[in-house]
Amino acid sequence: RKKSSSGRNYYDSWRAAVRRVIMNGGSMRRIWGFGRMWASASKGDIWLLGVCYQVFHEGDDSSDPTQSEGFAAFVEDLSSRIWITYRRGFLPIENSKYCSDANWGCMLRSSQMLVAQAFLFHKLGRSWRKTSNQPHEYIEILQLFGDSEESPCSIHNLLQVGKAYGLAPGSWVGPYAMCRAWECLMRYTDCGFLTSMMTLYVVSGDGDGERGGAPVLCVEDVSRRCSEFGRGQDNWAPVLLLVPLVLGLEKVNPRYLPLLSATFTFPQSLGILGGRPGVSTYIIGIQDEKAYYLDPHEVQQVVDMKKGDIDIDFSSYHCNVVRNMPLDSIDSSLAIGFYCRGKREFDDFCIRASELIEQSNGAPLFTVSKAGDEKRGIRMDDDDDDEGALPENCENEDEWQLL
Repeated sequence: RKKSSSGRNYYDSWRAAVRRVIMNGGSMRRIWGFGRMWASASKGDIWLLGVCYQVFHEGDDSSDPTQSEGFAAFVEDLSSRIWITYRRGFLPIENSKYCSDANWGCMLRSSQMLVAQAFLFHKLGRSWRKTSNQPHEYIEILQLFGDSEESPCSIHNLLQVGKAYGLAPGSWVGPYAMCRAWECLMRYTDCGFLTSMMTLYVVSGDGDGERGGAPVLCVEDVSRRCSEFGRGQDNWAPVLLLVPLVLGLEKVNPRYLPLLSATFTFPQSLGILGGRPGVSTYIIGIQDEKAYYLDPHEVQQVVDMKKGDIDIDFSSYHCNVVRNMPLDSIDSSLAIGFYCRGKREFDDFCIRASELIEQSNGAPLFTVSKAGDEKRGIRMDDDDDDEGALPENCENEDEWQLL
């Protein structure tokens, strides 16, 4: 691992170099090589998963916002997000021939990125940035996403639990089915580290998640879920909220675009699982009409995630390339993620969501209701004899109550 001569870690030295380039009138392109990935230099604020970066100030000498300290801080944040891509060279998935997910696993990888950020925020906080010496919590999180059955959040295990929702090796899957697969995995896995972190709640208001309409977040249902996760203790459990949506026919209806942009200003924001039609990405930021994203469509060699090995090279799990696309070009089928550490954060999220509903002119992304019935797609029996197994309902068609 690299160290500077003064004992500071390599990352601190790198940041100092970035600042020197900026202050001396150099370009960020010298460091990042934006090229075509940075098509224009917008001066609007960038919102990245609930954090605002002001890249232009009145009176700035430079007309290029990419040379500002605000933009450097944005890139620092972006490159600290966990980036998960296609891999090759892993053991075959179940009895299939697939030793790589290239050309078909982008939705799986995008969803892994969203969930990985939730785990990262939970264990290390939103302000954490990658360094040359990673804490053990970081290593534990990445080992959850290795490419083998031994890693609880691997595509191997997601495909296994998601069979009832159409997940299969070599097949593309939509955001709704992906959210339900994660629900099965996180609520019924036997991995103590995974199940001890947080509960997961899918906000969905219709029978199959693909008919459109505004789903309903029921506060009582979330409260019940958190209480069951904490086994009745007073502490409110951390919760990962996934909101699958259909916001148009092929493209997102323009009336929803300001609402989608506004979700990135929520401190609880985990971004959007989606992308262009048939090409899934993980959208993590917004600036004016541009969406910033992490792209899973790069095939990399599998990393051997040996438990307890602190010398694993995790450099392929971070991306230094800034990519953006027009927000109005994204697929209308998508899912939004939010992470609430406790009840105070959840209450704040509900207030922000309610304010967003008031601004929606009768077409909200989702609604918030205080009371309601727990959706019945997955049974929650406390006296289940086989605690580590998936319940019968995970293998059958869902029966949802309309809210």
